[in-house]
Amino acid sequence: MPLRHDIRRGALLMVTSHALFTGVSALVKALGETIPVAQMMFFRGLLALPVVLVILARSGGVLRGARTKRFGGHVARACTGTMAQACSFYALTVLPLAVQTALGYTTPLFVTVLAIFILRERVGVHRWSAVAAGFCGVLVIAAGQGTFGAAAPVIGIVAAVAQGLFSAATTMLVRQLSATESSATITLYQSLLITLFTLVALPFVWVTPTWEQLGLLVAMGLLGGVAQWMLTEAWASAQVSAVAPYSYSALVWAMALGWWVWGDVPALTTIAGSALIVFAGLYILHRELVRRRQRETGGKT
Repeated sequence: MPLRHDIRRGALLMVTSHALFTGVSALVKALGETIPVAQMMFFRGLLALPVVLVILARSGGVLRGARTKRFGGHVARACTGTMAQACSFYALTVLPLAVQTALGYTTPLFVTVLAIFILRERVGVHRWSAVAAGFCGVLVIAAGQGTFGAAAPVIGIVAAVAQGLFSAATTMLVRQLSATESSATITLYQSLLITLFTLVALPFVWVTPTWEQLGLLVAMGLLGGVAQWMLTEAWASAQVSAVAPYSYSALVWAMALGWWVWGDVPALTTIAGSALIVFAGLYILHRELVRRRQRETGGKT
């Protein structure tokens, strides 16, 4: 079993997992010109399943982990997860790697907004200000991409932001499921159902890959599975507040990999907009911790 409250281990696993996730994104971008999104999603899900099964085996057994009384909740979570992944993969085919990564960090902004309607939370001026700053960052990035004058980047920006929205919906559903379901069970049904969803679409979009493309598809799935395992271990190693900030390391990896492979030099608007989005996400995390401490001490929220 993983060590608990080991911040160094958690931070190292978080940074490494996001480096691997960035590698998966790069493979999606490289394959996106010839391989349909649904086909890439199928390989990503199918080849990640063995890793999920290993996680289940380590956390009490596969059969035990597969037991659930909330299958409908898992289906809903898989639906939003499928949409988030589809938007992410499509955005990668039309946007620079760093831009898509930065816009994916809008998830905490949408979580804050959705919490008002789903969890009936009261959001104060601090978090509203952070949300506004984050969406200003989106506009800065969009303007720097020439989005307002080119059709393809418009679609890409919309898809990347929609990824943040669907990921936020997924987060809210996970919060509800986690009241009775283990994280291993939630991960199993997400991986299994997304694979089944994309399998249905596969006959309509299938493109026979070359041996090179098949190798990249296999690598994408395996890297994604290993990255998911490392991410799970990172969350298990320390408190969320200690390791969550390290997830933003993906932006550094994306900028470096985008420059190395495609020669994409991040524009000042990309850097500035990314900084606003990251600041907003970190500040929202800070306010969540403040509110939690206030609840624990009986203070006002």
